[in-house]
Amino acid sequence: MTRIMSIAFSLVAACMLPACGGGSDATGGTSDTGGTGAPAAPAPAASGGTAAPAGASVTSAVQVPDALAAPPFDTARELRVPPGFGIRVWARVPGARFMALAPNGDVLVSVPSEGRIVLLRGGANDVPQRFDFAAGMHNPHDMVFHAIGDQTYLYVAESNRVTRSVYHAGDTQRAGSEVVVDGLPDNSTPELRGAYGHELKNIALGPDHKLYVSIASACNACVEDTASDPVRGAIYQYSADGKDRRLFARGIRNAEGLDFIPGTNTLWIAVNERDEIRFPFDADFDGDGKSDLGALLARYVDEHPPESFTVVRDGANFGWPFCNQAPNGAMSGLEAIPDVEFNRNGASFDCAGVARASKGMRAHSAPLGFSFLHASKVPVAYRKGAAVALHGCWNCTSLNAGYKVVYFPFDDAGNAGDEMDLVSGFVTDPDGRAFWGRPVDVIADAAGNLLISDDYAGAIYQLHPAQ
Repeated sequence: MTRIMSIAFSLVAACMLPACGGGSDATGGTSDTGGTGAPAAPAPAASGGTAAPAGASVTSAVQVPDALAAPPFDTARELRVPPGFGIRVWARVPGARFMALAPNGDVLVSVPSEGRIVLLRGGANDVPQRFDFAAGMHNPHDMVFHAIGDQTYLYVAESNRVTRSVYHAGDTQRAGSEVVVDGLPDNSTPELRGAYGHELKNIALGPDHKLYVSIASACNACVEDTASDPVRGAIYQYSADGKDRRLFARGIRNAEGLDFIPGTNTLWIAVNERDEIRFPFDADFDGDGKSDLGALLARYVDEHPPESFTVVRDGANFGWPFCNQAPNGAMSGLEAIPDVEFNRNGASFDCAGVARASKGMRAHSAPLGFSFLHASKVPVAYRKGAAVALHGCWNCTSLNAGYKVVYFPFDDAGNAGDEMDLVSGFVTDPDGRAFWGRPVDVIADAAGNLLISDDYAGAIYQLHPAQ
């Protein structure tokens, strides 16, 4: 091996320990589903002398109104939450995916499997009113409210297009919409022949009124997506009315969450990285005395590559499918190394020049939706950071990756600190692959609670300060 590859292999071997990418609890140890390892560095204290945010360390019974007690809540459930918080089932929405907070405090929930958007409005007895806000849509997923001048629009990402409609406070049905971006690739695209594993679309709008659309890869890893039009595994930028399309960043396998740090033009994304990665080093990994270069090894696959939570800048290339981020002890500033299937020895692409992921998370955690909490009413200790929903690994040998909500504190310069668990406990037996919930998205509501969607349990949870 070259010296650089030898150093990379040493780092990768060290990061086979669960300490790399595992969330920490309030005591600095690892989470209940993250194994054991070195304690994480404490989160920085919030500015102004306020207390630092605390991680999940208290087991709390999930409160369930009688009207919402259908399975899996026909039996008692518990979750780990930070001290001083409780958690309840706030609503039941089968297939719930992404959420958006309306200017008047209503909550929209997308249900792509049913082609609809549901509106939830706080009601009596803590069970919200439910309205069918929009129906007959083509896999609606992400939704963003955005004001331009005196007009507020609701943008909706369907799998094949992005539409927008005028929004008025109190609307319980979507007004007539216009298509601003059409012809996005999905399962109906002829060249893909119905095979598009990541067809759901995600969007963001910046303070400069630019629209950003994540077009995820159609595959786990393939070269074809890098030459398609539009490029798949990429983020495109448009004007707010859908004109002036241009490629903003690429080499991004599947950016599910997109959000701007409030008050800035700084875009962050949460990325699902590839599965079934082959061992990239000419070295013996499994201890049989032979080189494992190119081998598919379950223990290596389970821990590689780390998922990315990162700032993304204009013109960035993160290297997919030619390069994969490698874990390091700090899970920060991740170096990319050549993929042995598509870029053996770096022959097809120079990984040294790719953008480094700002933060890494445990491999196969499956980060989906996330929200910056800076402009919210959540408790002040959490108002300078991001909450990220981890959907969890579906094909790992055990369920130690994801299935929780985590939090990253941010400093004044916009740098992310160490990951900590915020809500965990959806997995009851990691080795037995037993679980009862899978978080999808997390947003702050108008009152300062956190809402968490779960497409497996068909629920919206409310993480709230204890009364």
